[in-house]
Formats: sequence, structure tokens, C-alpha cells
Amino acid sequence: MAQVPQRFFDALAVRTWCGLSLRALGRAREEIDAINVYPVADGDTGTNLYLTVESAVAAVEAVFAAHEVGGAPAGPDTGAAGGPMPAAGPTLADAVGAMAHGALIGARGNSGTILAQLLRGLAQVLTERGGPTHTDGPGLRLALRHASDSARQAVAHPVEGTVLTVASAAADAAQGAGDDCAAVAHAAYEGARAALAATPGQLPVLERAGVVDAGGHGLVTVLAALVETFTGRTPAAGAAVVPHARVEHAVTAATRECAPAEGECAPADGPADGPAFEVIYLLEAEDAAVARLRRRLDALGDSLVVVGGDGLWNVHVHVDDAGAAVEAGVEAGRPYRIRITHFGHGDVHTTGAERPPRERAQRAVVAVVPGEGLAGLYAEAGATAVLARPGEPPASGELVQAVRRAHAREVVLLPNDAELRHTAAAAAEQARTEGVRVALIPTRSAVQGIAALAVHEPDRRFDEDVVAMTSAAGATRCAEVTVAEHRSWTTAGICQAGDVLGLIDGDVAVIGADVTSVAGTVLDRMLAAGGELVTLVLGDDAPGPLADTLEARVREAYLAVDTVVYRGGRQGALLLIGVE
Repeated sequence: MAQVPQRFFDALAVRTWCGLSLRALGRAREEIDAINVYPVADGDTGTNLYLTVESAVAAVEAVFAAHEVGGAPAGPDTGAAGGPMPAAGPTLADAVGAMAHGALIGARGNSGTILAQLLRGLAQVLTERGGPTHTDGPGLRLALRHASDSARQAVAHPVEGTVLTVASAAADAAQGAGDDCAAVAHAAYEGARAALAATPGQLPVLERAGVVDAGGHGLVTVLAALVETFTGRTPAAGAAVVPHARVEHAVTAATRECAPAEGECAPADGPADGPAFEVIYLLEAEDAAVARLRRRLDALGDSLVVVGGDGLWNVHVHVDDAGAAVEAGVEAGRPYRIRITHFGHGDVHTTGAERPPRERAQRAVVAVVPGEGLAGLYAEAGATAVLARPGEPPASGELVQAVRRAHAREVVLLPNDAELRHTAAAAAEQARTEGVRVALIPTRSAVQGIAALAVHEPDRRFDEDVVAMTSAAGATRCAEVTVAEHRSWTTAGICQAGDVLGLIDGDVAVIGADVTSVAGTVLDRMLAAGGELVTLVLGDDAPGPLADTLEARVREAYLAVDTVVYRGGRQGALLLIGVE
């Protein structure tokens, strides 16, 4: 269906722009992924941008849905002809605020985080300048300038030849445009397109690979959708298109100077090694605390981007010590939706003088974990960790994305939750269609995942490794101690809200009033059948002396049984127990 042009930038134009951007990024995703060689050649920039805009679209649609339920729906008389929307629908502030918030909470990767800040900067100006329904060309010009400036400020060490350069060029070009929104959007697009074509001359790694910047390509795609919003036509791609042969061979071309006899690349101007982990989380914190967090994270790693404001932030950084990056967030405020990704051997950091890798890692482990403490533990063991907060289980798409980020030919997937088995199975099927060999081990708890990870040996045959990990997980009984949220019938009787519950292998086995007492009873019942190793994972709300008390109990009553204790963070359960 033909797109109806929008004369003003109002709520309907925001909705249209978001939808067109998502469709355009969907079409360009694979191409953008293929040219992703900076700052890490992990082939996911297009996917990250798509997921970021997808979250923005969902937020905008929710605003429109709320107005359609509570009042008159938007229709032919509410902006379809290109005029400002009447007050019956969402205001411009409602729509751009939702767009910015959705992008912020759903931002993925370095480029997605920067795009979220660009949209937030845009929203800040449009909310302040626009009336209750719309803004005009001069307002859009100001918004593009503020968006570019705010995104650059969010990056700890801006690098030219990236999406930041493209955003600045778009804002500069828009300043000389006419006063209608279509002219401003078209000027911004043309400026961005020209800047994108010049990025290989600004970053040597792009020039060696024969590609333009992937993040900048994504922004040009989004700006093309803005032009289509106001004109009803998609602008000619022109210089934004990357030659097909170069897309296919970007990584090979970038590594063409490797020494075959040595089996590794020898960078011309600097080391190719970089931080091993990408850490991303949302953070509730005050401005002063975030300023301190920026300084601390900047000292820990690179590719630092902190975006947001008004108490909610999205933090992105590449580090060697994932646990320290999470701990810094805990000190600053309340981090959640934490994602820690271990860069595979094929994912190498690059600076302007460095080169990307030649191939994927052979094997990787992707695991769902319930707390940031365990996420750090799994990541340090080499796994790609997907954080599952209480009430926020990951979708299959998130697991597929994690498999892609693992960047390996073979992947072992650990759902660590019986309820996630079907979700993980769907993700595994999708990954297999993309050429990845995936084995799903049906782990029911993070402690079973720890047992599986402990025997993981990537150098042995894939089938042998999977069998060993499956055996270790199956030989580990699991339990948890938690607090009942409401009155309920259980296999151990009726529990009341606030009762302490001890679950063994998923069934309630003990009901009590004291955490330490219930935990001790659960531990005794598990060890009655024998065991060699007890794993305790404590949540943030567990009593302070609990670990020491349980360790002493095992030491005194069960000879030759070892105990290991981990801090799980905000994992939902007070205590996870594993007995091998």
C-alpha cells in the first residue's frame, strides 16, 4: 500500500517513521551485519539496530493503542491527510517520548545504544518546542542537531568515521534546508549518505575491508525512512549501497595481510587484542552517580556508551572483567536486564589501525542465568550469558541473538529453567537454519548449568562434549529456597503468603518460617542420597550468615563433601542449591 505523505512532524508521523524504519532495517539487516568490522567484527550491527527500533515501535504502538481504547482512534480525520493530529489522539510529546523510551530500554550493542541516544536527543527538542500536536521544519532541524550532539556526548571517546560522524553530517546538512519537514529530512539524508561514503577514508579498518561503517549505514537507512515519511517515496540509495562483493568478503579483505604460515594476523599499527566481554544493562541511578560510573567504566575497558537520563540509563561497555563492570553499576544504582556476551575467538576488537578476525570460534556455550552475579560467573567461564530477571524471561529471539553473538560454528545452549525449554528449542531451530550446529541441554537450574560448564572442553568432539555436559547436569540435583507470594496448595501442604518454601527438583518439599532452618532441612534431604559437592548460590536478600551456617553444617555432618559458594545477585530465589 502506498505511503501517505505527512506534512508535519506529529504523532502519526512518528508512528509512520518508526514503522518504515523497522521495515527498512529488516531488509538491510543482513547487509549491515556483513560489513560490521568496527569496533568488534562480530557481524551483528544490523540485527542490533533492528531490535532497538523494534522496541521503539512497540512502545509507540502501545501509546496509540492506549488512546484508541480510551478515546477516539486515529483515522482518516486524524492526520491521514498530512495535517496535525487533533487532541483526541496521542500528542507529539507522547509519541516521541514513547519512541525514545522504547529505544532506550531495548537498545542492543554499540550502534543500537547510540541510536537510542539519537532518538532521545530528538525527542527532547520536539517535546520542548512542539505544540500539543506537531512541529515544523525548523523544529526538526533543531532536533537533529541536538540528537547528534547528545549522542556524541554519550560516547566516552568519539571516533570519526562512525555513526557519530554520519549523524553530525546529517545535522549540518539540515541547517541549510528549507522550512518544511520534507526538505529538512531530505537534506539530512543526503548529508548522511555523503558522510557514510567517506567513512573508509577516516577509519583504516573500513578501508582495508572495503566497506563503509555499519552503524552509519544503519542511520542512513533510518533517515531514508524519515524522507519517505514526508514524501511517500523511498529516496535513491546511491552512495549508501555497499558493493555486493565487498559485503560478502568484508572480513576476508580486512585480514588479507595475515601471515598464513603463522596462522594469525599481525596488525600493522597496533595490537588486535581487546576486551573479552560486552556488558550491557539498564540502570536506575542519579546523575551524579552516573558521572562516577562513567569514569570507573572508562578505566575498565573501551567502547563505553552511557545514554539516557531522568533516572534511567542504558550502559554499554567492552571489558575484560565483566563482574567489575556489573559491580560498578550496583554501586551507582540498580542495574537490571543485564546482558554479558563473551566475544568468540573470531570477534576481535579493532581501532582505526587494527584489523578484524578471519573466522568464527569453533564452539561456544550460551546460557540463561537468573542473576547478575551468576551472569558474571558464567561469562568469566567463557559462556555468553543471557540474564533472566524475575518475571522477565527471555524470548526466543533474544536467545537467537545470543547465539549469533557467540559467533561460533557449534553452540551448546543451557536454558537453566524447565519453563524455558520450549523457548530454547525454538531458538535452537532458528539458529540451525542459519548454519549453526546447536545442542540443547535441558538444564532446569543454574546450578545444573554450572555443573555442565565445569566439564565443558571445547577441544574435544562436539558430540562427546555435549554428552559429558549433559551427564554432569543430570547428575546434579537442584533445589531452591524462596518466599511464597500468596496462599497456595503445594505438594507439602498449604502455604501462606510470606512462608519460606524449600523446593527440590521443582516440587515444594519444605514449608517453614525461617530461611536458615528451611535451607538446612532441604540440604539434609538432598545429601541423604549421597553427594560429593554442594553448590550454594545466594541471592541478595538471603540472610548474611546463611552461607557460613550451611557450610558448617555440611562440614560437620557429611564427610568428604565439599562446598562452593557463589553470589547470584538479584536472582529471585533466596538460595539455589546443587548437589553433585
